[in-house]
Amino acid sequence: MTNGASSEALWTGLGLVAPLAARVSGGVPHGGAKGISIDTRTLQGGDLFFAIKGESSDGHDYVAAAFGKGALAAVVDEAHADALAPLGSLYVVRDVLSALEGLGVAARSRTAARIVAVTGSVGKTSTKEALRVALTQGGAVHASVASYNNHWGVPLTLARMPKRTKFGIFEIGMNHKGEITPLVAMVRPHIAIITTIAPVHLENLASLDDIADAKAEIFSGLAPGGVAILHRDIAQYDRLLAQAKDSPAGYVASFGEHEKADARLLNVTLAADCSTIEAEICGRPLTYRLGAPGRHLAMNSLAVLLAAKALGVDLDAAAGALAFFAAGPGRGQRLTLDAKDGPYILIDESYNANPASMRAAFALIGALPLPDKGRRIAILGDMLELGQDEAAMHAELAADIDANHIDLVYAVGPLMKNLFTALPAKLQGAWRESAGDLEPIACAAIRSGDIVVVKGSNGSRMRAIVDALKERAAAPGATLAGQGA
Repeated sequence: MTNGASSEALWTGLGLVAPLAARVSGGVPHGGAKGISIDTRTLQGGDLFFAIKGESSDGHDYVAAAFGKGALAAVVDEAHADALAPLGSLYVVRDVLSALEGLGVAARSRTAARIVAVTGSVGKTSTKEALRVALTQGGAVHASVASYNNHWGVPLTLARMPKRTKFGIFEIGMNHKGEITPLVAMVRPHIAIITTIAPVHLENLASLDDIADAKAEIFSGLAPGGVAILHRDIAQYDRLLAQAKDSPAGYVASFGEHEKADARLLNVTLAADCSTIEAEICGRPLTYRLGAPGRHLAMNSLAVLLAAKALGVDLDAAAGALAFFAAGPGRGQRLTLDAKDGPYILIDESYNANPASMRAAFALIGALPLPDKGRRIAILGDMLELGQDEAAMHAELAADIDANHIDLVYAVGPLMKNLFTALPAKLQGAWRESAGDLEPIACAAIRSGDIVVVKGSNGSRMRAIVDALKERAAAPGATLAGQGA
C-alpha cells in the first residue's frame, strides 16, 4: 500500500520477463500490471497473479478465478503451464515463489527510496504503521498491508513498491534462527529497528539471548553506513549493540527511559483514546500526541521519530502526524459498543499475545479512567510458542491482573487455565476449553461502563469473541473509535 502513488502501471508487460526469469505463453499482455496479487479474494482488475503453492492450497487451482476477476496475467510453474495456457497470458517459471522474490529484488534495485525495516518480539506492526503516518510528512510512503512479514509477504511487498516511492517500510518476522537474514538481504534497509526482545517463539529458540541473536540478523542487510535503532532499556541492549556495531551500520541510536537514550521518554499520560508524550529527541524537548493509548506504543513512537529524523523528515511535522495514528483490528483497536444497558469500551488485542504484550494490555486498561459502576474485564486466550515454562508464564500474570485493578477474568484454553486457577475466586469469571464455548458467557456478562480487553495468541481464536461482541452490539449505537493497521 502506497500513499501518493501515481496511476501509471507498476510493471510493464515486457518489463516483467527478466526479473521473473520467465518465458511467456499467450503473448506479452498489453498495458502493464497495476498491482501484484497472490489471493483471488482481494485481486483487482489489471493485477498480476502469482500462483503460489502454500501449506494448504495451491494457487494454480485459482488461476481461472484470477482471470475471471480481470487479472492481467498469471505467473505459473512449468508443471501447470500447458493446462492453464488457454486461460490467458502466462509468465511461466520454474518456481513461482522464487519468481516473486526476483521481482521483489528488482523493485528494490530500481527505486531510490529510503528503506526502513522493523523487527522485534512485540510491536512490529504498530511501529510500521506509525512510521507510515509519520513519514508521509516527507513524501510518498509504501508499506506492507497487514503483517506481511514472512518469506512470501516481504517479497510481495517489495514487488508492489512503485519506482517513485520516497520511503519504504518493511516488517520482518521470524519463528526460527536464520529466517530474517534472507528477507533483509532482499529489503536492504537504510534503517533497521528492533522494538524489543520478549519471550516469543521459545519453542524454537532456547532463550531470550537466542531470540535477540535471531532478531539481530536484521543488521546484516543494512546498507553500508545505515542506522540501527535499539531499545535502550531492555536486558539484551548490550548484546544487540555489539552485533549492530559489527554490521554495516554506520550509526547506532537508542530509545527508552534510560538517561543516555538518544530518544528518551520523560512522561506519558494515557487517555481513553490517545497518549500525550513528553520526550527528549537527540537533546531536544518535544511534546506530542499519539492517537492511541498505551505506554508500549508511546515507547515505540520514539523509535519512529528517530527514524524520521535520520531520514531528514521534519521532526515537528512527523511528531504532529502521530496524532492521526490509530491501532488496528486485533492490535489494540478501541471500539465503543452497546451492551443491553448502555455503552462500554472494547479493546481488541485478539491478534497475538505473549507475556510482555499481555502485561502492556493490562497496564493500559488499568490506567484508563473507569466510569461509575464500570469494571475492568480481561477475556484471555492461550499464549502459544512459549516453550517448556509456558504454564508458569501464564500463572505469573496473576500479579499483573491484581496490580492493574482488573475486576473479572474470563479465560480460554488449557494454558490460560493456569492463570485462571491462580486468581482469587472473586476475579474468576469463567474458564472454558475453547473460545466458542466461552463466547456466550463472556458476552452476556458485559454491561454499561465496562472496559473490556480481549487478548490471546492467534491460534486461541479470540477473534471469534470480538466478532461476537460486535454482532451483539445494537447497530445504531456501535461506534468505531479508532481504526488503522
